[in-house]
Parts: sequence; structure tokens; C-alpha cells
Amino acid sequence: MPALDNLQVFQALNRSPNARLELSAELGDGLSAALWSNHHDAQAYEAPDHHTLSCYISGGTGTFRRDQPGTKGGPDKLCILPAGHQSAWVINGEIRLAHVYISPQQFDLGCVTLLDREPRALQLRESTFLEDARQARRFHQLISLNWQEPAERLLTSSLAFEMLNHTLLSQVGLREGLRLKGGLATHQRRQLMEFIDLQLAEPIGLGQLAGLCALSEYHFARMFRTSFGLPPHQYLLARRLTRAQAMLREGSLPLGEIALACGFSSASHFTNRFRQALGATPGQYRQAFL
Repeated sequence: MPALDNLQVFQALNRSPNARLELSAELGDGLSAALWSNHHDAQAYEAPDHHTLSCYISGGTGTFRRDQPGTKGGPDKLCILPAGHQSAWVINGEIRLAHVYISPQQFDLGCVTLLDREPRALQLRESTFLEDARQARRFHQLISLNWQEPAERLLTSSLAFEMLNHTLLSQVGLREGLRLKGGLATHQRRQLMEFIDLQLAEPIGLGQLAGLCALSEYHFARMFRTSFGLPPHQYLLARRLTRAQAMLREGSLPLGEIALACGFSSASHFTNRFRQALGATPGQYRQAFL
């Protein structure tokens, strides 16, 4: 995911003389968060390349979308702004607003692993001033944490993933009138997912995966990306890191054993990959969840 400064929704608010950034953090794994204050402003978002979940922490009763002037915001009201959407907003009075930014890659990964559907067949439903008490509580928990302290930032990341999963389960639907072309058959996609999860401890090559589908490596890589939303090596790394996070949270195995169980060649390789993805070492991650 691009750095926070390169996210269009973040940029739009950051350019405004009336908006003030209180907190921000890149949480790793394609997730970022920000807390804003704003007053008497106007904002427009033009087809951002990332998804945004927002929650009004306070204020908002004078805030509305230009195309929905009769519907006003308020404390704990949620908005879901999908990638590619367009919206224009008028902010009257004071508001305090929390955002979670989600990369398309992380969204696609959730569609595959949580919903067992091809990402291109699904769409995140745009929603304005939604009421969802459970999700609002997560936002309040999120802003209560210290995002600059490594252990608490990891807890923030965990909360952001809970928000993403909740959104996937409740606010995602099929694209209407879509006829999928290309890509892998459903049974091939599921076979690959099952094979990868069963073989995470072993080296897995592109040729091995392509062979399961009786395809050349070149055609397999293209079809995999079409169906999964990301290339095979990124999907494999994501699954290994997900397995590692679960093992770190749930047990006390030495890091070297976890590294091997998740298919990393050494503890140092595991640590480097983990830090690149989550911004913290495996040891820091484990300590945060004790």
C-alpha cells in the first residue's frame, strides 16, 4: 500500500486549512489509520485507489453529502467509501473523524480467504452514515491506543483487521450483470488454497502450483492474479504471515520453529519478512498479545 501521504482521501483532508491531523499510522499489511478534526469545510473525493472506513467520533450533525443534503451525520455514524467512488461533502460545525484505509490487495485477499469468492466478482457497497454499534466501538478502541508505541500499534492493526473482516461479511455484494472471463475455475482456486495451506511448511514453487492446474507457469501466473487479485508469491507470503501471527498469539514455540513451520528458511528471514509487512518483529508481536 502506498505511504499515507500518497492516499487520495488522506491527501484531500491534509490539504485543507480547516482540517487538522491528530494521529496517523501505517499499520502494515495494507492498512493505515488517521484521526482528524475538521470544521466548516468542503471536501471531494475523486476515485481513490483505496477503500476507506470512517467513523464520526464526535460532531457531524451538520455534515452531509452534496447529493444527499437531507441526510446528516452524527456521533458513531459510519461511512464506507470504496475505491473508485466519487463523493462531495459539506462540513458545518466541528467534527472529529477516524479513518481506516485499506489497500485493494488486502481487500482482495479477504474476499478470497474469508468469503471464498473471486475479488473481481464482488464489490464493497458504498454507505453513508451507517449505524453499526459494534464497528463504532472498534473505532473508539482504536483511537484510545497509542499508535506510536510499537505494541499498541500492533493492537491497532489487529482492530483494523477486525473492522475489515466485519465489513467484508456485512457490506460486500456481488457485482450485478458481471460475466467473468478468464481466470481459474472455482474448483482450481479452492484446490490451490487448500494445497497451499497444507504445504506452508514446505518450499512451494510456481511450477508446482501451475502443475496442479495443468497450465504453463506463464499462463498460470496470469490466471492466478485474475482470480486472486494478487500474484502467487504475494498470496503465499500473506498466508505464511497469517499462520505465523496465529502461532505467535496462541503459543510459546521458539521463533525458529515458527519460522520453519510457516515455510521461512530461517528465523532471520522470518523476522525480516514479518517486520517488512507489519512494522514490528515477531517478538514484539507476541509480547503485544500477552
